[in-house]
Amino acid sequence: MKKPSFLDRLTGNVPHEDYDRVLADDHAFGDEQEEVDEYGDDQDDSWSDDNNVHDHTPQEGELPVDMYQTSDAIVIRALVAGVSPNDLDIAITRDMVTIRGMREEYQESSDDNYYHRELFWGSFSRTLLLPEEVVIDEADAQEKHGLLEIRLPKLDKNRSTQLKVKSQVHPAK
Repeated sequence: MKKPSFLDRLTGNVPHEDYDRVLADDHAFGDEQEEVDEYGDDQDDSWSDDNNVHDHTPQEGELPVDMYQTSDAIVIRALVAGVSPNDLDIAITRDMVTIRGMREEYQESSDDNYYHRELFWGSFSRTLLLPEEVVIDEADAQEKHGLLEIRLPKLDKNRSTQLKVKSQVHPAK
């Protein structure tokens, strides 16, 4: 029998026959044999993620955002409290936006003195595919009280203009 994934176990999305097996009288918890590597770590891949416990390289955080549209623009909002506007890097193409930055930690106490550590410190980024093409030269970004707002004017595909054909008179030779 294949073990349910972490998400299946978390949400309770386990087939009924698995419940029957677990609840059977002859089943004792811990009967399943799990592979153990040379360090004594469980080899169950469903519990692992991309963050290796033995790897202490800092991970880049993903910036949470809101994105909505008005009649003439796409607006992206993100909380960037603690980040200087000069330390934000915003790259825009006609159909994609990438926001990068770094939130520096000001540690006033040693790690042993913290009761909770929930704030994110370090580098972060977010790349968003835009639902419509935008005019990148008219994009605007503003930060106020830690809220970044990027306003991207939509490309007006219905806009047209009349083009006049110019005539060049070639001098007679």
